[in-house]
Amino acid sequence: MLAAGAALAVYAALIGILVVLGRRTDARALAGFIPDAVLLFRGLLGDPRVPRSRKLLLGAALGYLAMPIDLIPDFLPVVGQLDDAIIVGLVLRSVLRAAGPELVHEHWRGPPSSRDLVLRLAGGQGRRPDRASASR
Repeated sequence: MLAAGAALAVYAALIGILVVLGRRTDARALAGFIPDAVLLFRGLLGDPRVPRSRKLLLGAALGYLAMPIDLIPDFLPVVGQLDDAIIVGLVLRSVLRAAGPELVHEHWRGPPSSRDLVLRLAGGQGRRPDRASASR
């Protein structure tokens, strides 16, 4: 319990530092990454365009994100959340290969900058192509 409190305090301090530095968008992105990823995974789980095998991976990743015990303890600043981000990236890479990045665009609830970063790290395109310039 003490470790969870310490992790929460460090996490809140990092967000507070970003706010003080005037980087509110970055603070929001950091504060909401895991909840945004959970909502994304939940949306992808309910989408009939995602193959069943990828839904099993999504469900396993959601279980891992919800587990209090991680490969790298969350009370370690930065690296504690790194294993969560790596799991999210690997699972999204698998989903992107099977169903395409458009599904992530549809189901992402967080800021576009976070979505673009997640897509780039997962091997998909960061931004939707501009429909006007794509038809040229």
